[in-house]
Amino acid sequence: MARRPSAFILQKRRKPWKISQSAVAHSFQKNWRIEVKHQYPLIYRKLYGHYGPQNWWPADTPFEMMIGAILVQNTSWRNVEKAINRLKPFLEPRKLDDLPEEKIAELIRPSGYYNIKARRIRSFLSWFKTYAYDLDRIKEREKAALREELLNVKGIGPETADAILVYAFEKPVFIVDAYARRIFHRIGYDMPNSYDRFQRQVEAQFPPDAKIFNEFHALLVEHGKTHCRTVPLCGGCPLADICQKRK
Repeated sequence: MARRPSAFILQKRRKPWKISQSAVAHSFQKNWRIEVKHQYPLIYRKLYGHYGPQNWWPADTPFEMMIGAILVQNTSWRNVEKAINRLKPFLEPRKLDDLPEEKIAELIRPSGYYNIKARRIRSFLSWFKTYAYDLDRIKEREKAALREELLNVKGIGPETADAILVYAFEKPVFIVDAYARRIFHRIGYDMPNSYDRFQRQVEAQFPPDAKIFNEFHALLVEHGKTHCRTVPLCGGCPLADICQKRK
């Protein structure tokens, strides 16, 4: 893929994590009773009905997911996959932490900005080590406090932090990325420029269910790659009946 996104370009792999779609449906039936101008759950339902479950993030383990979220900054997922394949023998927290930073940089060279990303991985590992690399212990942390901790790790911004929160720590947060901004703008929604205000506006219309935000993010990326590209392909678009086709 030639274009260089601001953050995530992801593709399905053979061993995706599974999520219970019955749980997603139940959450909507139980909690969703909203009629507002910006109908984000309507977009979710239309995309889900068209594309089906996406089974994301494309990684074999939560730790691989977190490293991938750092590597994908300012590059394509194709380049990340090359770097991940080179890292495979070391994709356990202690093994990777034992490597010199220069060795990490060498292994992740295909992802670009490898020296910077090696430092970011090292900073992330230092934070992860404070929890003894224990995912269950981290999951017990309250969402806002955990997000603040991640944002304090050098090189992790809101989008990367939220991807880790949703896909690794199963926290209910909406990931604001270039795809979401493009799709909602084209539909006709005037979205806040602020990342956090954009996020709160979407989250207000959903129950606090990580499975839903996991799926919604994946569906938006799939739609952004399939139809709502930089130059849109509107034929067969599942959102055509609600889209103003704004440039």
